[in-house]
Amino acid sequence: VQLVESGGGLVQPGGSLTLSCALSGGALSLYVMYWYRQAPGKKREQVASVTRGDITTYEEFVEGRFTISRDNAKNTVYLQMNSLKPEDTAIYCCDANRSNGMGEALDYWGQGTQVTVSS
Repeated sequence: VQLVESGGGLVQPGGSLTLSCALSGGALSLYVMYWYRQAPGKKREQVASVTRGDITTYEEFVEGRFTISRDNAKNTVYLQMNSLKPEDTAIYCCDANRSNGMGEALDYWGQGTQVTVSS
C-alpha cells in the first residue's frame, strides 16, 4: 500500500487549500484515514480522522475550519482547509490504518505535502 499526498503550497492567511491523499495497492474502504501535521521544531499532531463509516473527528485547533472526507471509489481522502492561519504551516501527511484481523495494526504513511501560510 502506498499513499501519495498532493495539493500543498503557499497561501495567504485566510485562504483555502484542499489536500488529497491517494491510496494505491489496496482498497481505501478498508482503512480508517487520518491527517497529521508536523511544523518545524514541533511534534507531529493529529489533525482529523474519518472512519470506514464516514464518522469524522477533528482536533480543536482546526474544528470548524477543516473538513476531512473520503471517496472510496477514487481511493482518495481529502482535507479541505479554510480560514488558514500562519500557525497551520506544516508538512501534512496522511495515514491509513486497519486491523489485519489477527490483532495486529497495519499502518501506512505518505511522504507529506508542505503547506505554508504566509503573507
